[in-house]
Amino acid sequence: MGTSARQALTVAQAQRFQQAVALLRSGQPAEALAIAQDLAAQSPRAADAWQLIGLCQAGAGGHGEAADAFEQALALVPGNAAVSRNYGVFLAGRGKALREQDAPEVAEPVLRKALTLVPDLPSAWVDLGMVLRLLGRVEEGLAALRRADSLLQQRGAPSPEVQDAIGGALADAGRATDALAAARALVASHPGYAPGHETLGRLLWEHGAELAPGEDPLATFRAAATAQPDNHALQLSLARLLLAVGRPDEVLALVDPLRQRDPGNALLDWFAADALDALGQREQAARLFAAAAKSELAEFPEFLNARARHAFRSGQIDLAAACAAKVVEFDPRNQEGWSHRGTAWRLLGDEREHWLCDYERLVGYVEIEAPPGVPDLETFLAALAATLDTLHNAGREPVHQSVRGGTQTAGQLFGRDVPMIRAAESALAAAVERWLATLPDDDGHPFLSMKRPGARFVGSWSVRLGSSGSHSNHIHPRGWASSAFYVALPDLIDQAGDGSTHGWLQFGVPVETLGLHLPPRRLIRPRPGHLALFPSYMWHGTVPFEASQPRLTIAFDMRPKG
Repeated sequence: MGTSARQALTVAQAQRFQQAVALLRSGQPAEALAIAQDLAAQSPRAADAWQLIGLCQAGAGGHGEAADAFEQALALVPGNAAVSRNYGVFLAGRGKALREQDAPEVAEPVLRKALTLVPDLPSAWVDLGMVLRLLGRVEEGLAALRRADSLLQQRGAPSPEVQDAIGGALADAGRATDALAAARALVASHPGYAPGHETLGRLLWEHGAELAPGEDPLATFRAAATAQPDNHALQLSLARLLLAVGRPDEVLALVDPLRQRDPGNALLDWFAADALDALGQREQAARLFAAAAKSELAEFPEFLNARARHAFRSGQIDLAAACAAKVVEFDPRNQEGWSHRGTAWRLLGDEREHWLCDYERLVGYVEIEAPPGVPDLETFLAALAATLDTLHNAGREPVHQSVRGGTQTAGQLFGRDVPMIRAAESALAAAVERWLATLPDDDGHPFLSMKRPGARFVGSWSVRLGSSGSHSNHIHPRGWASSAFYVALPDLIDQAGDGSTHGWLQFGVPVETLGLHLPPRRLIRPRPGHLALFPSYMWHGTVPFEASQPRLTIAFDMRPKG
């Protein structure tokens, strides 16, 4: 925070300036701001006074006021290095916050402006890279991340987080071989970095059949965990991945020694409870869930959702309902909490299930319109299917997804500079707007109360199911509204007329692992060019089918604009 050559403060004002700086550095931005504003009023052409206002406003959360003050300071001393850097650092922090708030479209211009002011700011390049990945502009994101990595290497401070993000961007771009090589290099250079091992394990799980035949996807991860028994982050990350790929017995073998060394650790009890539950040892799992619930985890929605799942499997519907009620109390937008609450209401015969999950009123099913310049919808779907086929390059379904017997595209589908993808995004956005206009208003409803004139995409992908493939019943925890758009279907689904529901979309059937065996509340026969839209907390999945032709879809999650 240097003094510029055009400083207009008197000696007395400079002393007050330093007083304000001290207040700001001691965590008192409001008190510092009062002095800075007084100085600017007395000497309106003093750049340091305006810069100080900017820093104080930033510290107090006045983002717009901070930007205006920094702009005023730069107008007085164009190109000043100190003002430019402070302004750039502020914008970089603001851009990071916007990215973390899942607002990448707003974050991008903020981060780009930060980098025009401070081109050598690695953190801003990292956040820009992550934002561009979220927007589907993977190659641009990869370039930004590599720029950050280069700057950090020059400073002798290489970051495994950045290198892991580069590997993720390579995977998003469909460059699985390069992504796998990057992941192997990362765990070799940073053997204690748990996310790197998880990335390698996931890549090998999804692409290992073709890129590393015969290799156990988790062998490197297990070896690292064995070699570093005191690296708890590594142990827990491996436990999470083992649970995700359905190996609960290995989770217990990993976690039990940790629990013996640290008895009463609620987090470890939770991991063990999840594993025991998956193994069907309900009573033991119940004791551990109850013990963990006496800790700070009792206010953690993810734990409460896990305990609700256990309660459903154990037939303790009242407990499941109580856990779900706490989840939505702590986090009113928690989609899994609402799905559990609706399921518990259904099992208890509570009419509020129909209020929450009105499958006729809240589920839309519409045909999209062919994009401009395309003769008809059939021609568009054929071209779109050919484009999507080039993006399905994995050998099996990803970890932690609902796909069974198929593949899912990596990264964000929308935002790619591919004509057919852009055309699909535009046509689907128009269909969403038409659907939103049909929804009723209800300020007391967890879904309808969030309705706005528009929605923005927060996730998009394509799924290709083969014979006997299906979507396991699931919800979309990151969305507000979700979708299924049918691009190409096997003849047995497209031309069904014998009463069969193979390959149909079903609503209201909870995930199979809950063991509830409830019938669907609504079934929809898929048709090419048609789009299903629904609240993200609704259970939905695909009735299994057998056919030689694939079932090709696009799906996306949305949140309200604004």
